[in-house]
Amino acid sequence: MSYPQFDRKHLCLQPLSKRAHDMHLRDILPLDWEAPSFDDPSLEQIAARIVQAREDKRPVILMMGAHVIKQGLSLYVIDLMQRGLITHVGGNGACPIHDYELALLGATTESVAYYLPRGQFGLWQETGGLNEAVNHGIKQGLGFGEAVGQAIEDGEFPHRDISILAAGYRLQLPVTIHIGIGQDIIHLHPNFDPAAAALASYRDFLTFIHALLDLEGGVFLNYGTAVMGPEVFQKALSAARNVVHQNGKRIEHFTTAVFDLIDLGRDIHHEAPKNKASYYFRPYKTILVRAVQDKGESFYVRGDHKLTLPNLRRLILKRV
Repeated sequence: MSYPQFDRKHLCLQPLSKRAHDMHLRDILPLDWEAPSFDDPSLEQIAARIVQAREDKRPVILMMGAHVIKQGLSLYVIDLMQRGLITHVGGNGACPIHDYELALLGATTESVAYYLPRGQFGLWQETGGLNEAVNHGIKQGLGFGEAVGQAIEDGEFPHRDISILAAGYRLQLPVTIHIGIGQDIIHLHPNFDPAAAALASYRDFLTFIHALLDLEGGVFLNYGTAVMGPEVFQKALSAARNVVHQNGKRIEHFTTAVFDLIDLGRDIHHEAPKNKASYYFRPYKTILVRAVQDKGESFYVRGDHKLTLPNLRRLILKRV
């Protein structure tokens, strides 16, 4: 049976000049911002593990949700990339949207509560340029993140200095994007090519697996992604271990850290029982428990990204 399908050509896209933006350049936090102190001893230990990993030439991988960008923290991620203290950044499909809009326009984020009832949420002309960037990058053999970073950098977007993806392209440091088709606003656009986007993101997934081959002695940070981060990490770690085990090696001694807002209680090193809601919070059982259950180490930091990331960077730089 052939089911009826929605025809995207009937959509009416508006220019971004007609959108009210909830985030602007003034919301990007400068590196000299005096962040309020955040008292969590885990931050000191995570900072120490990161510095040690880089001294040992082991990877430090940051997997993040888009709220890291929406909290104005792009420059903090870029600075750690430039210093060689983060070796790989992974993001969900919302990350390149906000990164791209900020680089292009100096503004991003719309009110879903306002635009969804009006049938205009996500339907903005210039944001569809992301799809063109991916379509072009596919022909060059690029992954999703590199294709968008190239478009921002080579396109000389006016605010590309605050783009994490452009920084990755300049530094030749992987910024991988892990999408779920139907989850992001650009999937609505008539110029969205699902085959191209899927292939680009799959290339990024393979790049991410390759990074985990060297995770022994390294660090994996999961910043505010409750589904994509742990799910992609779980499959990638299994694949990486499969390969290194064939060569008589192991991926056991490494550090994981989860940064989020949910109260997981005091014991984050054992799975919660299935009758507890926290059992179904994927970063808990996947990243904090199962991934490091042999000889690894895990930390959980509960707090606002605007507090935890600047303070983590400060502690790292104290040790470098």
